[in-house]
Order: sequence, then C-alpha cells, then structure tokens
Amino acid sequence: MATIVGIIFHGIGAPGRDLEPGEAPYWISTDRLERILDQVQAAPRPDLIQLSFDDGNASDHDIALPRLLERKLAADFFVLSGRIGQPGSLSADQIRALRDAGMGVGSHGIAHVKWPALAAADLSHELTRSKQDIETILDRPVDLAGIPFGAWDGRVLRALHGAGYRAAYSSDRGAMDPTAFLRPRTSITAAMLPVEIAAILAGHMPPLARLRRMLAVAYKRLRV
Repeated sequence: MATIVGIIFHGIGAPGRDLEPGEAPYWISTDRLERILDQVQAAPRPDLIQLSFDDGNASDHDIALPRLLERKLAADFFVLSGRIGQPGSLSADQIRALRDAGMGVGSHGIAHVKWPALAAADLSHELTRSKQDIETILDRPVDLAGIPFGAWDGRVLRALHGAGYRAAYSSDRGAMDPTAFLRPRTSITAAMLPVEIAAILAGHMPPLARLRRMLAVAYKRLRV
C-alpha cells in the first residue's frame, strides 16, 4: 500500500475574528499556501498527499477553495458547527459551496475544546450534534471527524465510532493508512522552513521522531 501523508492548514491570510490563545502560529500567509499547493501539484503523486483544513474559517472558502480548484486539488474541511455563520467563520452557504466544488466536509465538533477533557454526556453531544447540524446543511451524511488540538484517547475513539464516524483525523504526524479509523496528519505553521515542509510532503520522518510518535499513539490508545 502506498504511503499517504496528511497535512493540516488552519487559517489563511488575515484573521476575520479574534484568535484563541496559541492559535496565531497556525495562520499562514496566502503566498505560503500557494507555494505549498504548488509543491503538492508538482509532486510525482499528488493523490498521496491528503490536504485538510480545520476550524471552519472563512478563509477556507474565500482563499483556499479557489486556489485548490486552480490546481485541480481536493481537500477535506473540518468545521466547528458552533461557529457557523459567525464573523470570520464559514457560513452555511459557503459550506455548501465547498461540497458543490467536490471538497470533503467533516465535523470538528461544536466548540473548539479538547475532547478527552469532556464528561461522557458532553462528549457525545459534541460529536453527535455537530454531525447532525452539518448534515442538515449539506443534505448528505457526514462521517469524517477532525480531532481538535489532536487531543484524543481510547474513550474518544470509541465515542467517535459510536457516533457513526467512519474515520478520525488527528495531528500525530507521519504517514497514514487510508483504510484505518485513526489517520494522522501534520499541522503546517507559519514558522516552518521550506525544507521542513518539503520533508513533510515527501513523507520523511527521522527514525527517532517516528519511534516517539509510535509510543505516543500507543499511550493514547490505552488511556480511558
């Protein structure tokens, strides 16, 4: 099976809303987005690079979508349902435009919270209500989830299964198995050097980093 690399973008350009603490490093310029998309388009197998956008920022539609279409690239967009229609975030019409352009749309939950910290009832509500609200907008099933902050454990995975999701995308870095339920991605940040991004897109991960990731994932799976 071919190795697939997943990368996550968050906000592009100037934010249209107040940012949460620690969020600013994940916003990148439009120029940087274009350079990365050009690298993806020029890769020997662009289909082996999975693009995604978390948080449901308006820049997903206004900036990212036209640039993806220009390059005939696709991406998955993970939306916070509690922000739909708010300033700086996607509207229902923009979410439908992503769907109509052939993009994937999944849930990022209702609020931007760490799912392992939630009580069982609150976690169930976060996963099911966001799924239902986005399904109502799209008029089609939603079965993909992007995990906020990459924070998950065994209990969260079981809750995602129980809520009817087919796959969950984390930010554990490294290559992903496209048939697995949990699929790691790497977040793109403003501070990354071009050589770092090139290595990520090529699927290069130092052996020590790969070992650390394997151990961290195994530990998370055992937590309840």
